[in-house]
Amino acid sequence: MQKMLMKSLLLSVSATALLVGGTVVGASAAEYVSVSREGVNLRSGPGTGYQAIFKLPLHYPLRVLSSKGDWKKIQDYEKDKGWIHGSLVSSNNYVIVKKQECNVRSGPGTNNKKVGTVVKDVILKNEGSQGDWIKVSHPEINGWLHKSLVWP
Repeated sequence: MQKMLMKSLLLSVSATALLVGGTVVGASAAEYVSVSREGVNLRSGPGTGYQAIFKLPLHYPLRVLSSKGDWKKIQDYEKDKGWIHGSLVSSNNYVIVKKQECNVRSGPGTNNKKVGTVVKDVILKNEGSQGDWIKVSHPEINGWLHKSLVWP
């Protein structure tokens, strides 16, 4: 219960403080989805009768591990697992910052000007990539991040 409250609070504060986000399909053919509504319950099993583990913010990216009917077993970037109804996710491309603080650049490379910073657990829209760099957007910032700084 403590982890549920901590994660829900951390994700809500981080997303509100700096950014919003959700999904990406990786090269390994893994399926990624993003949460399509604010405050969606992640459950301990495939049904509404199962305990809510914690609430997920809008656009939070998730990796699909398996499916059972309309339910998807998922894993987040911290390796937490649970179940979410398929109607509550979309295939939009979002990423989440996994490092404490990252520089956002004006172009794909460290030689480009720093346009701002983002912090851990901020969710960003993935607008495309160039090499090892991802173009990201958010209502408060647009630019480029190295792919090692975000998940997936």
